[in-house]
Amino acid sequence: MKPQPHFLPMSIREAQKLGIAEFDIILITGDAYVDHPSFGTALIGRVLWDAGFTVGIISQLDWKTDADFKKLGKPRLFFGVSSGNVDPMVNNYTANLKIRRDDVYSPGGVAGLRPNRAAIVYSDKLHSIFPQTPIVLGGIEASLRRFAHYDCWSDTVRQSILADAPADMVIFGMGERQVVELASRLSKGENIKEITDIAGTSIKMEISKWRTIGHENYIEIPAFSDVSRDKELYARAFFQHYQQQDPIRGRPVVQAHPKTIIIQNKPAMPLSTEELDHIYELPFTRMQHPSYNKPVPALAPVKFSIVSHRGCFASCSFCALTHHQGRIIQSRSIGSVVREVERMAKMPDFKGIVQDVGGPTANMYSMSCKRWEKEGACADKRCMDCASVDVNHKNLVELLRRLMEIRGVKKVFIGSGIRYDLVLKDNSDYMSQLCENHVSGHLKVAPEHIVKHVTDIMHKPGKEGFEDFRKRFDAENKKIGKKQYILPYFMSGHPGCTVEDMIELAEYIRDNNLYTEQVQDFTPTPMTASTCMYYTGIDPFTMEKVHVAKGREKRIQRALLQYRDENNYGFVVEGLRMAGREDLVGSERKCLIKRRRTIN
Repeated sequence: MKPQPHFLPMSIREAQKLGIAEFDIILITGDAYVDHPSFGTALIGRVLWDAGFTVGIISQLDWKTDADFKKLGKPRLFFGVSSGNVDPMVNNYTANLKIRRDDVYSPGGVAGLRPNRAAIVYSDKLHSIFPQTPIVLGGIEASLRRFAHYDCWSDTVRQSILADAPADMVIFGMGERQVVELASRLSKGENIKEITDIAGTSIKMEISKWRTIGHENYIEIPAFSDVSRDKELYARAFFQHYQQQDPIRGRPVVQAHPKTIIIQNKPAMPLSTEELDHIYELPFTRMQHPSYNKPVPALAPVKFSIVSHRGCFASCSFCALTHHQGRIIQSRSIGSVVREVERMAKMPDFKGIVQDVGGPTANMYSMSCKRWEKEGACADKRCMDCASVDVNHKNLVELLRRLMEIRGVKKVFIGSGIRYDLVLKDNSDYMSQLCENHVSGHLKVAPEHIVKHVTDIMHKPGKEGFEDFRKRFDAENKKIGKKQYILPYFMSGHPGCTVEDMIELAEYIRDNNLYTEQVQDFTPTPMTASTCMYYTGIDPFTMEKVHVAKGREKRIQRALLQYRDENNYGFVVEGLRMAGREDLVGSERKCLIKRRRTIN
């Protein structure tokens, strides 16, 4: 095991200081290099170094020339390519397909430093320069494009990223286990073309070779040529591969493409508590690389945050987490989190505030199901609806209490969202502790909508649960004498939602005087059930048709969600007219907007 450097090297000069003549692995990323465990490249790089491999990083390359791709030479084992923490198309474009003016993952927030479809662009360039060196794709872009997928930016069904890019493998999900096994096997002399069995990877195979092997252990889903022309087959294919995203009961999934066969092995096994503890206690500096002379904005909101667990069993339709981190919760030990915060508290710029403690859903820490270890997450039911899942918050309460006792810590906040329906199911004192110590004035929750058939499609709790939680939250704050508020997140334009549904939500916002600056216009990103619905008009879980708002109606729905914004006046009027609800235009208290002299 080689001693971990202060920063992973980004230049030949840094490599020479470490005595490195040739890197084992070079990681390419579309983000600036920030040495923080919330940034995927830093995490994978530290894990590989810990396993005994030397790692160099090239960030935000100029893809129009060869120079940046050559700056660290040729790696001994492989190039690892990621577009960064955020999908590059989401990073570069708004939900309305307008080019974004900034990029929080770039020094100074400068936009335009990564190409569209960055993993493909980077791979093409690398392959042209180093044709014999293996290329391995990872990160969110590649992970969620491992099958044929609807691409809203081109409004087409695109091939698996492995069919489009000259890469050898995709590591999907959280990749520590896979990347270390791959590096070890390559280091022993195995050919990457023959490494086809690593859980948590997707590979491509020649059609002729596929015809010679037995297919009984595989789930074959409709081919690219079929799903790209038949929306019902697309929905069925989505459901089939969705059902196999479990590390214990999942089976390999195969999808034929015109020139290759794409094979997804079953997901990697979750990391144990001990493995998670070890990874997050690696010596991250929590700083950006010193070569940057401007701050990387994405670091500020997470610099003093803590990852306590992975996974989410909520299975929200618009979220790809089932395909990425999975439904099984993987939690760190309390001692490990305490040690990380103790180290953090000694940093010169730490002001006593732990910004966040959580995971995809903050209050799922240590929650478990007795079936997960041997049987995996059930294929025929949702964990949120199952009594077998232990939703007790007692370990989380103890974790937060221990963190508050650390010298130099003044506040420990919950900055990521919580599932309020889990709080309602639990009789622990989590709610009182949350309100007393861990809310920074506003608590983020995401009801997303309040109309039942919309929340059912979203796999979210209904209006009644949200109202119950609000009452308990307000009562608790009144009891302790605090004025704190719920900051709800709502979504417009989700499949199944009509203009009438958005008007009902707008009236609910009006009647409850809710703050609605934090809204999201549904963006159909790859490998979510909601995106499948958006493209096909079919719910893949029921195969029933759903309403899909597109074009102007989608803009109207968003405007209705922000009806107080004067810039949305025309769209709001149009939506109210569509629904026959012009009674909501006027000066009466119930009206959403005032009547102007002339309504065009």
